[in-house]
Amino acid sequence: MWRSGRRGQTEVTCIACSDDIPRSEAREYDKFGNRWDREGKEFEYFCKPCDRDRCHQPRGDLETFLEDVESRADGIDRTGQEAFLTAYLELAECRDSVGER
Repeated sequence: MWRSGRRGQTEVTCIACSDDIPRSEAREYDKFGNRWDREGKEFEYFCKPCDRDRCHQPRGDLETFLEDVESRADGIDRTGQEAFLTAYLELAECRDSVGER
C-alpha cells in the first residue's frame, strides 16, 4: 500500500489556486518529474480541477532552466518580474544560439 510521505498531514495547499484541500483529494506534483522516486522529497499538490487543467506533457529541463533564470535575475539591477523576464530572455537567446550551431 502506498502511503503519503507526510504522515498525519490532513490538508495541503494547491500550488495553482492556493486553495486548502484535504490531502486525500489532492494530486501530488513532483517538479522534477519523477514522483516514483520518493526518497527525501517533499511534494507539492494540485486540487483536482487545477490538475485537470494543467499540461501533463514532459517538461524536459524546464525546472532547471527556471532555476537558472532565478539565479541570474538576482544579479540584475531591476525589480521582481522585470528582472525575471530580462534574465529569462537573455538565457533563452543564449540557449537558442547554442542550439543553432
